[in-house]
Amino acid sequence: MTSTIQRARIHCFDFPRDRVIGDSQISSSEVWIGALELFDSEGSSGLGFFQSLSMPLPDASFVSNLFEQLCFKHMKNRTPESLIHQLTRPRGGNIQALPYHLDQAIDQALWDLAAKRAQQPLYQYFGGTVNKLKAYGSGVCFHMTDKEVFDFYSAATKHNFSGYKVKVGHPDIARDIARLQLVTDAVGKSPLLMIDANEAWSPKEAIRRIRAFEAAGFPIYWIEDPILRHDTKGLIEIKTALKDTYINAGEYLNLSGKKTLVENDAADIINIHGDFSGAQKIAWLCAEKGISISLGNTPMELGAHIASAIPETIYTEHSMLNWDDIVAKPFEIEDGHIVLPDTPGHGLMLCESAIQDLAPSISESR
Repeated sequence: MTSTIQRARIHCFDFPRDRVIGDSQISSSEVWIGALELFDSEGSSGLGFFQSLSMPLPDASFVSNLFEQLCFKHMKNRTPESLIHQLTRPRGGNIQALPYHLDQAIDQALWDLAAKRAQQPLYQYFGGTVNKLKAYGSGVCFHMTDKEVFDFYSAATKHNFSGYKVKVGHPDIARDIARLQLVTDAVGKSPLLMIDANEAWSPKEAIRRIRAFEAAGFPIYWIEDPILRHDTKGLIEIKTALKDTYINAGEYLNLSGKKTLVENDAADIINIHGDFSGAQKIAWLCAEKGISISLGNTPMELGAHIASAIPETIYTEHSMLNWDDIVAKPFEIEDGHIVLPDTPGHGLMLCESAIQDLAPSISESR
């Protein structure tokens, strides 16, 4: 008899970051991350992650109750394989946005569990064939001091990344240019230089800034989320004006929003994150039109598994965040690539000492 999902366990972690991260809109000095474990009737488990950037996570019992009421009652006694392949038809009051990216945690845990049951590494279960994914270094550095920025990117060069991303979008353009100079001084001029404005600009301002950066001697490989996420017309305006800089967009959009970008040729690169099932769907659409994909930050870089299975993926983001303190063995970086383990599932397990020291609360659902 096929084993089914029987119980779940939720951990909520709270500990300081090793540096202040952020962009033109937000900053964060604490790691507020949660872990969801799903267990089948044979004791196998799948692991996924949820998080908050703006406020502490509530107690695990609160999250667990929310999970039970909205999700677990529809998952219990079912196989993970049936759930990851299930098509739903949300309408009216059935459309509910889960807080803290709990939907992504569920998706990640289900795929992890299904791959373990198939005795395959997750990237192979997705259909991927390579376990080394090209990565770029990212400081998430908007609120760091100049010295912190220089020291961080200097240290990151030990990984031999072929590209580095810098947070921009300051009201003073001179400050943005100074940041680009700092990073270039740290990593050299050979690696590609990407920037991320996190919706700081209007279309005309985005064009003006890129041209100013180029005039100052900084060729920009891609600009990420330069304007408001739903301004498809504005993205097309920027894409048309900037012949040598790629437009990377979609981080803040759901699957429907990403589909709009693809259908309107509004971006050169579509940004995906930790929703594995959604990533497969948008990857199919991008493949139809030959549009590239970049993988943004995912907890502990576990999203590199889905990147392996998407031929259009050109880069995966690695920000060297200390949220990987909660896992027993983080993924390694080798010559600018994220190396995926060849063990069943995604290969990440919670660190027992972190559970004891960094997780104020744990709760189970049965």
